Amino acid sequence: MSPLKKFILFCHRWLGFITGIIVFIVSITGCIFCFQDEIQDAIHSYRNVTVQNKPYLAPSKLEAIVKANHPGADPSYIYYYGKDRPAVALSNIGKEGFYSTYLNPYTGQVTHEERLQSNFFVIVEYIHLYLLLPPAIGGVVVGTSVLLFVVIMITGIILWWPKRKTDRKRSFTIKWNGRWRRVNYDLHNVLGFYATAIALILAITGLSISFDWVRKGIYNAGNLGKQYTLEKQIVKSDSLQKGFTSSIPVADRALAIAQQRSPNAQMFLVYMDKVSAAGTIGVTAYAKTLHFYNNDTYTFDKYTGKLLHYLPQQKKSPGLKLNEMNYDIHVGQIGGLTGKIIAFLASLICASLPVTGLIIWLGKRNKSKGKKIRTAVHHKTHKRQTRVPA
Repeated sequence: MSPLKKFILFCHRWLGFITGIIVFIVSITGCIFCFQDEIQDAIHSYRNVTVQNKPYLAPSKLEAIVKANHPGADPSYIYYYGKDRPAVALSNIGKEGFYSTYLNPYTGQVTHEERLQSNFFVIVEYIHLYLLLPPAIGGVVVGTSVLLFVVIMITGIILWWPKRKTDRKRSFTIKWNGRWRRVNYDLHNVLGFYATAIALILAITGLSISFDWVRKGIYNAGNLGKQYTLEKQIVKSDSLQKGFTSSIPVADRALAIAQQRSPNAQMFLVYMDKVSAAGTIGVTAYAKTLHFYNNDTYTFDKYTGKLLHYLPQQKKSPGLKLNEMNYDIHVGQIGGLTGKIIAFLASLICASLPVTGLIIWLGKRNKSKGKKIRTAVHHKTHKRQTRVPA
């Protein structure tokens, strides 16, 4: 093996030791999270409602229902998930964190309530993103480990790639009838090769969640360095209009405008900044339920209801579209059920790589120890034989 290959092997091995357990945890939780919507829909009846031929209840009415049930709650986010799905109001209740209230969007009936942090899949997501550490720390730990995993995958391909064409068929297949160590070796190398392309995509989209510089890099690369001032524009509510009164609550009017301008949208998010004096009310209209990459965004003055900013999907830059696709790409749902299955299998293979890699290393280590012992015995025997007189 050349000095360069030895150095690459050294990097591949030791980076694997450093990140192995984290890569395993992040990959396994990624597998579980891939189908979280399908699993929750199957086991929780409150995630579906009967479609009614009438409009949704306005945000102010849903907000009032939540406050009546929980005086300490003050919803900042209200999701209208679709015609056959509930509306969900998220309230930040201090130390208790976010509290989710599921309501029938047509009648206002409360169908389910839970602390967001008690939801199994939210816990899985927090492990995946932060290892249950404080986000500022956990995000860096996970992000750095994923970044090193990208290096591991690249060095693995370099080490594995067959030099001769005659070896390629053998290198691209698993020898299932071989000894278990050979099967393990093939599982590490062959499956690792087939999963690398998808795993790199999952890793980059994951890094975009952890690091701003990755997100900005994707944005700039997608736009080829071109600047789009409309997307950088920051708007604020006019706090001088704080005493402005209106017969229709601003959030209700904001949702009505978004529904009128985006008539084909299946899902809406209403966000109300109730803390900052210059905060705004935002409405996002999503083209497809539970998909986040295709949307129109609206921003309103929270005192007067004036539309301050409107950015339809058609006018968004390629870079912004890529960033907004990030979640859907990361969990595979941008490709529908097929995409989720691919993401699931790629994540499962990534979880197996630290395990099969460790088994390979232990096998080589034990083998080298065995050789040293046999060599020592051979030398002692040889010396004894040379001392016997002829």
